Amino acid sequence: MGGNAGCHRWMFFFTLLSLPLLPAQAAGRTMKYETYEEDAPGTIIGNLAKDMSLSPSVGSKTNFRMMKQVNASFVRLRESDGQLTVGEKIDRERICKHSPQCVIAFDVVSFTKDQFKLIHVEVEVKDINDNAPEFPRKESTLEISENTAAGTRIPLDVAVDEDVGTNYIQSYQISVNSHFTIDVLSRADGVKYAELVLMKELDRETQASYALELVATDGGNPPRSGITKINVKVKDYNDNSPIFERNHFSVEIPEDAPVGFLLLDLNAVDPDEGLNGEVVYGLGNQVPSEIRQLFRVDRKSGRITLENPMDYESKTTYEFDVQASDLGQSPSPPAICKVVVQVQDVNDNAPEITITPMTSMAAGVAHVTEAAAKDTFVALISTSDRDSGVNGQVHCTLYGHDHFRLQQAYEDSYMIVTTAPLDREKIAEYNLTVVAEDLGSPPFRTITQYTVRLTDENDNAPVFSKAAYEVSLVENNAPGAYITTVVARDSDMGQNSKVTYKLAETYVMGSPVSTFVSLDPATGSLYALRSFNYEVLKHLELRVHASDGGAPQLHGTATINLRIVDQNDNAPVIVHPVLTNGSVDVHLPKDAPSAYVTTQIKARDADEGINAELSYQMISSEASALSINKVSGEIYVNREGVYDVGETFKATVTVSDHGRPSLTSTATIRFTVVAGAPKGDRNLFRNAGNDDDEVHEWDLSVVIIVVLAGSCTLLLLAIILIATTCNKRKLDKRRDGFGDDKEDNVNLDVEKNNSDPLIPVHTENVFDVQPYSNKPAFSGSVQVSNDECCSSEDGIDAAYETEDKSQGPKLDGYLTLPGYGKEAVRPITIWKGNSYTTISARDPQFSGKDSGKGDSDFNDSDSDISGDGLKKDGHQNSAQD
Repeated sequence: MGGNAGCHRWMFFFTLLSLPLLPAQAAGRTMKYETYEEDAPGTIIGNLAKDMSLSPSVGSKTNFRMMKQVNASFVRLRESDGQLTVGEKIDRERICKHSPQCVIAFDVVSFTKDQFKLIHVEVEVKDINDNAPEFPRKESTLEISENTAAGTRIPLDVAVDEDVGTNYIQSYQISVNSHFTIDVLSRADGVKYAELVLMKELDRETQASYALELVATDGGNPPRSGITKINVKVKDYNDNSPIFERNHFSVEIPEDAPVGFLLLDLNAVDPDEGLNGEVVYGLGNQVPSEIRQLFRVDRKSGRITLENPMDYESKTTYEFDVQASDLGQSPSPPAICKVVVQVQDVNDNAPEITITPMTSMAAGVAHVTEAAAKDTFVALISTSDRDSGVNGQVHCTLYGHDHFRLQQAYEDSYMIVTTAPLDREKIAEYNLTVVAEDLGSPPFRTITQYTVRLTDENDNAPVFSKAAYEVSLVENNAPGAYITTVVARDSDMGQNSKVTYKLAETYVMGSPVSTFVSLDPATGSLYALRSFNYEVLKHLELRVHASDGGAPQLHGTATINLRIVDQNDNAPVIVHPVLTNGSVDVHLPKDAPSAYVTTQIKARDADEGINAELSYQMISSEASALSINKVSGEIYVNREGVYDVGETFKATVTVSDHGRPSLTSTATIRFTVVAGAPKGDRNLFRNAGNDDDEVHEWDLSVVIIVVLAGSCTLLLLAIILIATTCNKRKLDKRRDGFGDDKEDNVNLDVEKNNSDPLIPVHTENVFDVQPYSNKPAFSGSVQVSNDECCSSEDGIDAAYETEDKSQGPKLDGYLTLPGYGKEAVRPITIWKGNSYTTISARDPQFSGKDSGKGDSDFNDSDSDISGDGLKKDGHQNSAQD
């Protein structure tokens, strides 16, 4: 049983949620039925579908739903066809008390797939004779003076019957006796009561008391009755009773009369004297407590005043007895007068408003979906006024927003319907005001606040803060590096606004993009999954989808343009000339003119921008007559006739990029001086007039042909010349010894801004030493012409002159070191076991050995191409000395 009830509740809740989406019917209809109280639960009352002749359209199914109302548990509704049956057992007396008509009213919604109707149902509960008449007292005592005249009437207790109509009390009967009878009367409100009538005078001495039974019988079938016992005591008489001016009084009083208001001023007289003639007033013994609380009778004056406020809506007529008694020792029977009070209605009640929403309502807030269409039924407004006439006629008005309006359903009932589509993102909540005003004068008004809160529908897609994100990432990043965060907002709420992110699956270089980057679905943070290489991938375009949590989901898209930023991670690579183990051999014609280009170093750098801008530099202590163009890498002659045929020397060329930190590559060039002058068809000359330092170079194939052709002719001559020159130098060295030699005054033609002269240069921790000169020493300073002046890098002409040295044995060929006061670098004498050897004072980390690893000394070289071995012989000292 509990499971079925739970199921019905869920079905009812689902139906209520669906009803606001149906268009409202313009007017309602009232259906009236009858049933009897105490009918068993399940008793059929009626069938709405049949009684309203509802024939559903093809494919549609009519359903009925009962809106929640007071007393709705007494009637059950079958939702399929609208059959009404008795729910809980109905006790008419508990619901309607003594009302002549008892009606259970409620509202039913009939709806099909495309429309609904509002039906007002009234079920009249018919009375059955289930209550017997009952007296307030089972036994009562009456005292009657023996001199009471025949025909005297004495009020008796009024029996009460909870039933109404014919089932109410219809007759009174008294037990048979010769002195008393009863007279059955009806009050203004229809209540029957009995008065005891004395048929003949009493004689106390004959019979002092009488035992009577009063029976009240209703009109049911079968009839029911109630009995009370009346004990009549006969008293000695006071022969005169008070007399009222009239036996019946009627008075009208407005319901808003104040407490203390005077209704009547009664007067009764008693012709007796003394206490027997002194009259006192009071309400009759049978007056109920309800009247005693409303009215007060002054004991002495007989003035009837209002004790408590009255309410026309509670009761309109009051009828009660006022008795006047004397104070005689044996008081005579009291005089009785009937007082009827008619209450006049005034407009003292404000209208009442009852709001029944179509959906659940808590704390005065009703929830309606934002997807509700125009003319959607939102709530039922019922008004009532306890006043009567125009004071009870009510006009209802709705204020708050023009998205809602009132539409009358039937008398005193209205529907709140929508007038336009709703949008929660624009207006999430409506504060409506329902005003009900009666037509009284002055009118009373009731104001009720009604809040409609829109429930969210997933009607907004996520929107990114930017349509395109421009971000960058430096190459060689660590895997897992943070890149950026994308943000999308959804103006819906709850689950509908919960945004998740996802990368659009594409392929980059044949691999899924998800192998390059990852996107946090909750935060939108983008991370690198691998280390990027600018030289491989420079740009990555990603598409990001943002999806909300609604059903169905809505999506937004943005683009992330990821630019990989170059890092100086590639050292320059020398591509020309082709190196073998980091070195190359180059022939230098002995008679090569100034500006003759011996070769050109070309390098490439895989980086870009400033990281790929290259500078060339030549570090050599031997190639003083050569310079290198920093920009183009051309190695050219800056002085003529410095070297002898067959002489060899080395130069180290470095290529550095401009990145930070700078990366460098190194090449070793071994120059061999060959006889003759370069042929016109194979010379390379620096174009000094070209600001861009362009080199006009003959085709390489032509140069090779010329060299091969000439080499055959000059081979024999070159061998003879080289052998002769070498022998001559050896003889000169041995003969000259340590004679006074003058250092050469060298003129260097250095290209402005773009060349490094091959002169001894002092760099950080490096000292390059000029080898000994084999030429005859100059006897004095050499005059340098203007044309032979060398240009320094800052554009200032300078001439380097040598000075005579008088200290110890003079060493030919050592040039001055810039930064050391142009003093000659003194050689260092080293003990080698059986002799002393003199070497140049250069940094220990640099050596003349061919390995280039810094692990051998200059004097340990296996091949002496500079003639320094001859110089060592001249400086050996015997250990014996």
